[in-house]
Amino acid sequence: MNIIFVSNKMAKAKTLSVFHLALIALALVVIPVLITLLFIVPQEAAAQKGGKSLIPSQLRFSFNNPQKHLDAYALQLGEMQARMMRLDSQAERLAKLAGEKPQEKSLEKSLEKPQDKPGSESAIQKKEDAQRVQDGRGGPLVLNSPMTEADLQKEIAVLLGQIEAGTDDLARIEAKLLQQSVLKDLLPNSSPVTAAYNSSSYGWRSDPFTGEKAFHEGLDFPAPTGTLIYAAAGGIVSTSEDTAGYGKLVKIEHGSGLETRYAHCSKLLVKAGERVEKGQVIAEMGNTGRSTGPHLHYEIRLNGNALDPRQYLKAGA
Repeated sequence: MNIIFVSNKMAKAKTLSVFHLALIALALVVIPVLITLLFIVPQEAAAQKGGKSLIPSQLRFSFNNPQKHLDAYALQLGEMQARMMRLDSQAERLAKLAGEKPQEKSLEKSLEKPQDKPGSESAIQKKEDAQRVQDGRGGPLVLNSPMTEADLQKEIAVLLGQIEAGTDDLARIEAKLLQQSVLKDLLPNSSPVTAAYNSSSYGWRSDPFTGEKAFHEGLDFPAPTGTLIYAAAGGIVSTSEDTAGYGKLVKIEHGSGLETRYAHCSKLLVKAGERVEKGQVIAEMGNTGRSTGPHLHYEIRLNGNALDPRQYLKAGA
């Protein structure tokens, strides 16, 4: 098929072939699509250069990947779950130290009779009653509005603060119970170095290598390389070697599951199997292993579980 155009000025016919018609049709389809994408898809490069997008934030969220936001919240919730697991584990240890059995029956279970089968109407009603008693909440509904992203972030921050406070309280109670138990004479309650420690180094923090939240199970004492390190309590050296994460490491067993660890040393002055006394020099401070600078990474563990060294240094002060 050929279409013939006749120009009055040139008085000469021009012919468009099927190929030319196909190109015109393709252009008519592609150009509107490109224009549409230009206005819809966010221009990340312009945003990075300080350019302001003309698309409303609600549209940008819908056309961007919303899964990124969900993943971010999932990471935060996963972090809170990990913290709660640590609190649960610590609560179990405290119950054993105090000689108490874990409370098996909650208020919800106590309100449910044996003949109430799970899922039955009476059982559901009693669960709802128990929840109201536990929560102690109510009142008329005045304003009902969906929780915004800012509200959710605020709630997460509040919950994290409560978890932090609970962690510190449990560590303090645990230390007090241990100091009153038969293990009181075995506790490492003297400072492993003469330098001051970083008070915020134990607990949840941003990892210096990855930048992600991680639990730091020891206390850091920054000081120059070569600073002497002392045994915080008497015991038997179980490890004195170079490791990947801890670097040059000394472990001392004090009995009944108590252990102290001295990491990132530059020089080890004791050997495995050797008995050491409280205050004896065991190593020199360094910057070995997974470390960003000269310091001592000091841990106290009971049956493999990390204790807060700050509580025991306070007791020995």
